[in-house]
Amino acid sequence: MIKFLDLRQLNARHQTELEQACSRVVQSGFYIGGPEVTAFEREFADYCGSAHCIGVANGLDALTLTLRAWLELGQIKPGAEVLVPSNTFIATVLAVTAAGLTPVLVEPNPDTHLLEVAQVEEAITQHTRVIMPVHLYGQLVDMPALMKLARQHNLLVLEDAAQAHGASLNGQLAGSFGDAAGFSFYPGKNLGALGDAGAVTTSDNELAQVIRSLGNYGSTEKYHNTYQGVNSRLDPMQAALLRVKLPYLTADTERRRDIATQYLSGITNPLLQLPQQGDQLAHVWHLFVVRTQRRQELQAWLQQYGIETHIHYPLAPHQQQAYSALRHLSLPVAEQLQHEVLSLPLNPLLSDAEVQVVINACNAFKPSAEEVL
Repeated sequence: MIKFLDLRQLNARHQTELEQACSRVVQSGFYIGGPEVTAFEREFADYCGSAHCIGVANGLDALTLTLRAWLELGQIKPGAEVLVPSNTFIATVLAVTAAGLTPVLVEPNPDTHLLEVAQVEEAITQHTRVIMPVHLYGQLVDMPALMKLARQHNLLVLEDAAQAHGASLNGQLAGSFGDAAGFSFYPGKNLGALGDAGAVTTSDNELAQVIRSLGNYGSTEKYHNTYQGVNSRLDPMQAALLRVKLPYLTADTERRRDIATQYLSGITNPLLQLPQQGDQLAHVWHLFVVRTQRRQELQAWLQQYGIETHIHYPLAPHQQQAYSALRHLSLPVAEQLQHEVLSLPLNPLLSDAEVQVVINACNAFKPSAEEVL
């Protein structure tokens, strides 16, 4: 069986170091905050090329707390519009509504699945205050062009970089383009913890201070609460484990790129539409997503070969029950993608032989006899 992702094996590579990190935390006596959190925040900020990293409990909180901080700072007003892609994971939209803001769903480029400046510019109104680009599957939105547009309209930019650890454009990394960026360290991410964890990166000193306060009950001094905050702090155990894995991220990314290159050159079946990369983009291939109008058949076909696949994502946000108020929207690109996308196995543990099995199976796929007739 070629598993989509085996987290146990993925982490087993670092078992000794991970166990040592756990022991270090236990022996330190710091179980909230402390040196491991401080060290990881510094190391990840340096990695991304950002002045600050604020550890939080998860990726959703990273986005929500950033939006809330802008509200507290008076940079946006309650109910303001936030532009988000129509084909994102629902957490992007949840962050907007959790902060009391209004999500405006913008259709992506159907080939790259990413927001483009033209679509974003058309969606801007007098109520728009934030653009939230999602670096979907590990590929950067054209951030220089998007930042130029944002500055022209005096808009804030919050990168949803939950899938883009280490992705870059002309050498600049995700998390350092926008006014802030939210990261998830969910275990299946390219840089994954062994539980929930997240972070915000920013070079705005005041914003960083407010986000940190909001995640600590709205307090910067114990028992003195400036804001109506929440409890969303990066756990020191997860910080220590992430510190073990961060130095291996570059090598893991290179292996992901190698596998993606093999898929791109080896899969030739015209029934499968392969992912496209933009110019000058250093894709980190969190997911390798193909498109086909015969997804159910393809998924069953690959299962016969012992190949596990996933669907990211089977239902667009505006079609979720949680956002029934948005069901009237006509978003044909997102609606088509939800019926056609299929993620193939891609992780650093795959051998070249396993990659070839996937390639051969994809190339051998053909419609059922019923469909041919």
